[in-house]
Amino acid sequence: MSHIGLLPPMSTAMVLGEMDLPAGTWLPWHEHDGHQLAWAARGILSVNVGERHWVLPPTRALWIPAGVVHRTGATAQTVLRGIYAAQDRCPVRWPAPTLVAVRPLLRELLEHLGSADLTDDARRRAEAVAFDLLEPVDVVPITVPMPSDERALTVARAVIADPADRRGLADFTHDAGASERTLARLFLAECRTTFGAWRVQARLRASLPLLAEGLPLTAVSRRIGYSSPSAFVVAFRRAVGVTPGAYFDG
Repeated sequence: MSHIGLLPPMSTAMVLGEMDLPAGTWLPWHEHDGHQLAWAARGILSVNVGERHWVLPPTRALWIPAGVVHRTGATAQTVLRGIYAAQDRCPVRWPAPTLVAVRPLLRELLEHLGSADLTDDARRRAEAVAFDLLEPVDVVPITVPMPSDERALTVARAVIADPADRRGLADFTHDAGASERTLARLFLAECRTTFGAWRVQARLRASLPLLAEGLPLTAVSRRIGYSSPSAFVVAFRRAVGVTPGAYFDG
């Protein structure tokens, strides 16, 4: 893990950075001295904070408070915009990572703040509006804790490799080298949930990049193991708190 300080002394509250991330790239775990708004101007951004996971198309960003250890990656060719806010000059006080809606006005304002020609006064005025436009999206982050025991880990890796795999724990006993009861106990002890509930989270996490790419619900539900789009939407809403459309809607 690295600690990255990106906020030199300045007269305004924000500093913006940009990075091109090829598909499949993951930056190492790190933290920042200031708050960060992680946003993909183009492409699809992924952010992990511990076991929590977010996928962000350009219509969504993630507010990451100062000192929160995280890692950032790209599921497609992505332009990462890091908007960093000095703690002592930032009016936002959200204590935990928060999903934010990036509507057209905020997007244009963030692009405007990236201009090198702005005077300090103009930048401060634009920053004040940008902070006002940060609109939280009330969702529950998807969490997929991984077991440490190799027997349960064999099952977890198989499900992640193929979320549509419909096998139950009894079908994994030979490959895992453990009984169904032992595997069930390991998931409860190490993942703090039943295998069935864990698999739902794994499937929903697998759905996020597919949804962000704009795949139809029918295709997404089929690829992650749901019999119908309606069954997938019900599971998504029950776990996340909103429908897939509301999660990504601009």
